[in-house]
Amino acid sequence: MNKTLLLALLLIQILVNAQFSERNLSSEKWQFKNSKENKWLTASVPGTVHLDLMNNKFIPDPYKDENEKKVQWVENEDWDYQTVFKISASELENQNADLVFHGLDTFSEIYLNGKLLKKTDNMFRTWKIPVKNDLKIGNNILQIQFKSSVNIGKELAKKVPFTMPESPRSFVRKAQYQFGWDWGPRLVTAGIWKDVKLNFWNQAKIENIKIEQKALTKQRADLNIYAEIYAEKEGKYVFATDKENHDIALRKGLNKISVPFKIEDSHLWQPNGWGKAIIYALKFSLKKNSETIDSKEERIGLRTVELVQEKDEKGKSFYFKVNGNPMYAKGTNWIPSDSFTPRITKEKYKKLIKDCKDANMNMIRVWGGGIYEDDEFYKACDENGILVWQDFMFAGSFYPSDEDFLNNVKEEVKDQVDRLQNHPSIALWCGNNEIDEAIVNWGYQKQFKYSKEDSLQVWKDYKKVFHEVIPNAINEFATKDKSIYWESSPSIGWGHNESLTEGDSHYWGVWWGEFPFEIYNEKVPRFASEYGFQGMPSLETVKSMFSGKSDLSLENPTIKAHEKNARGFEIIQKYMERDYVVPKDFVKYNYVSQLLQARGMQIAIEAHRRAKPYNMGTLYWQLNDCWPVISWSSIDYLGNWKALHYQVKRSFENQIILTEEKEAFLDFYGINDELKKFEDVFVEIEVIDFSGKILNEIATVPNGKILNEIVKFDPIEIENLIPDLDKSKVFLKLILKDENEKTIVENTHFFSKPKDLKLTKPNIKIKKISATEIEISTDVLAKDVYLMGETHFSDNFFDLLPKTSRKITLSKPLKNVELMTLWDTMNE
Repeated sequence: MNKTLLLALLLIQILVNAQFSERNLSSEKWQFKNSKENKWLTASVPGTVHLDLMNNKFIPDPYKDENEKKVQWVENEDWDYQTVFKISASELENQNADLVFHGLDTFSEIYLNGKLLKKTDNMFRTWKIPVKNDLKIGNNILQIQFKSSVNIGKELAKKVPFTMPESPRSFVRKAQYQFGWDWGPRLVTAGIWKDVKLNFWNQAKIENIKIEQKALTKQRADLNIYAEIYAEKEGKYVFATDKENHDIALRKGLNKISVPFKIEDSHLWQPNGWGKAIIYALKFSLKKNSETIDSKEERIGLRTVELVQEKDEKGKSFYFKVNGNPMYAKGTNWIPSDSFTPRITKEKYKKLIKDCKDANMNMIRVWGGGIYEDDEFYKACDENGILVWQDFMFAGSFYPSDEDFLNNVKEEVKDQVDRLQNHPSIALWCGNNEIDEAIVNWGYQKQFKYSKEDSLQVWKDYKKVFHEVIPNAINEFATKDKSIYWESSPSIGWGHNESLTEGDSHYWGVWWGEFPFEIYNEKVPRFASEYGFQGMPSLETVKSMFSGKSDLSLENPTIKAHEKNARGFEIIQKYMERDYVVPKDFVKYNYVSQLLQARGMQIAIEAHRRAKPYNMGTLYWQLNDCWPVISWSSIDYLGNWKALHYQVKRSFENQIILTEEKEAFLDFYGINDELKKFEDVFVEIEVIDFSGKILNEIATVPNGKILNEIVKFDPIEIENLIPDLDKSKVFLKLILKDENEKTIVENTHFFSKPKDLKLTKPNIKIKKISATEIEISTDVLAKDVYLMGETHFSDNFFDLLPKTSRKITLSKPLKNVELMTLWDTMNE
């Protein structure tokens, strides 16, 4: 590169830097204190007051032992944060300086050099404050004074003439799960939970860019680029895309422009299982007199998403059509992966979303009691082909509708829609979690002795927020192709028949209703957006609950403190007794509780998939945890896959062969979720005893059966399959094949519950192939092989069929791999 060109490039870079520069004030030295006290302590930003108190050894780790109880006082206190930062003379020469808070939790007063700049009241909003005239050369003192959200919430609640359920959390715009849930601790925190930036700029800046997809073909994508530009002074500017420059005239203040943009030879962003999630990085810049004064990059994917609801003879359909094709949604529900959100790293987001992809998921629901997740979450979903059902952050309560609250909500929606809408993963905006159901079904009106007028006011408030303010804001701030809105999840509560014939459903007859798992075969909705069952976390995670030596006993107070459902152990015991021999040993109990959870969800998922296309989605509750806990998650707090996640991976395979016992017959279903089809499919069936002896073989060879989405094979009478055989000693091996007799997928079918199986002790051998690969073999059926060790196994909690072997990879080497099978739990 010649010197002239190099100098030119350096000059351009200097000019860009001179027009816009950003300082991250999070990296300054921060302090905090109780507002009642004088002593300042070291703080971290981003952070929370609980984390800062822990780091200064003023409180114990609330995740350990029974320490959650010991830190409840924190929520009732007010807390002050401050930092001192230097400003240079050259920085003050800029025309503008904006102080930007990306997240303040929640009620705060912001002071700069002793001057009150702003009062905040929403954890989910970005606060941008012009401070050019408030800065000075040299030291500047920035202070944020946080008020107790609990105390302010209580004061706000007094303004309503009736008792609101879950008060005071519904009055404060902060993460609702902080107030405690049946899987999470009560840790109502405060603090600067996202970055603080100081932005200097001149002439003009790009505030926001949103990209609308106008038309999409295999050859070309036609887009509209909408830019919001704030100009310090009016004049002629150039808005540049990757393709061309656009001359624009800006007036002083906020300007909105739109320019066309085309992508030739375009490639679709496809959901996981359908192809690659192709991402385009589009670069935009704002120029004045040939100088670049601001620039932005947006990463997009080209795809279409429709929510289809059409009346039919059974009710009304509910499914997503992606890129013109009906998509069967397979996935889960996401909660914040830590009670202290600043601890959620980019790496943790990437791992958990990759775990979803690896388990054959294509959709994740961001639950409405948590947070709007960090950009890294949505970026990971974009890159892994995971569509996002995005709740707004309202959950399981009644919410007010006074003018201040509604204005606050509108600004919150604007901030989040502006931030998220360009992500190709965003499929749907949903108003709330379970509020419609709470009003109709949960009996709060009777519990709190509402008058008729009170009850009418609740509905009026609800409709104002979720039928007017939020959808109107989406229509105002989102492009037309990004504005799909659904008022509440579920649309109808699980006690009503209509919840199974239209809309989305949260079916909790299992667990809350305590019906057996088999009820899932009857209660099949159009789209299952919640259902679940608890299972214990890994032994590693159980041990992490203790600050010292772990006492692995269900009676231990620490373990009890990490089960947040009041009847959790009792319900698990009840279901375990139905299906398994209940072990006395804690390690075996932990193992069986995971098998129980996996079995329940397998029954549900398979019932949903067999009902395709009546049912077009199954999102189990829940993917992850916010602390070490006994919960509904498939991945525990430390990132370990529970038995459920391994089972989900198997149950969500794009092609699967499923069975259903109906009276004296066994039905067979071939299911395919890919866009390709299979010709002349048939099923080979082998009846095998637990020693490996093949007792019977049958092949179903229908004429010209094509597996497009789902195909049902002729039922076979069970008596013809296993005449005079003990059902507890045999199983079926099912092989789905295509016209060339190539195996598409295999599966097994057991006729008895796990506790009734007459297993024999397997002789399992482990052969080390390399430091990170082993081969496992067995002489007889090894049911639910559980590999133990502090590594991730490529498969686990699997059935190893008689006289077969399986290769397993390890994420890191282990000296010894220990294992357990179901036989061990039945022969203590």
